[in-house]
Amino acid sequence: MSQDPDAADFRIGIVVSRQHEEISRRLLRGAFEALRAQGLPDPPEVTWVPGPLELPLALLNLAETSRYDALIALGVIIDDETLQLQYVAGECARGLMQVQLDTGVPCSFGVLTTLNREQAEARSGPKSNRGQEAAAAAIEMAKVLRRIQEIE
Repeated sequence: MSQDPDAADFRIGIVVSRQHEEISRRLLRGAFEALRAQGLPDPPEVTWVPGPLELPLALLNLAETSRYDALIALGVIIDDETLQLQYVAGECARGLMQVQLDTGVPCSFGVLTTLNREQAEARSGPKSNRGQEAAAAAIEMAKVLRRIQEIE
């Protein structure tokens, strides 16, 4: 990822679920690395919430402040054979989509949905990090929306 001078002034917010906090912190580190690589000078504001289902409400409140060009949701949902993966992940994703559509602020989905802890660790490490991917998507969407606004 090369630095982009157009991205340096973006205001990015991150909301992180404390559930499986050790892995969530790895996702957060990945997001910080990706944002720095894109040229953002300071670490973004981070808000912690108890679990993945609380992400959409926190994102909505941040988006409604009009202070952010994009938001990033980070968290981990591990299937414990109670169908948590299916229900919680679906509701979390639906909530994030609704925040984007209602506010016009991109909300990048950096929530891991895995069958076990080993998969979550593999997807939050140095070779593959969903936090990095979510940060890159947030920057890209902020650029897209800025270009669209410049056309008007």
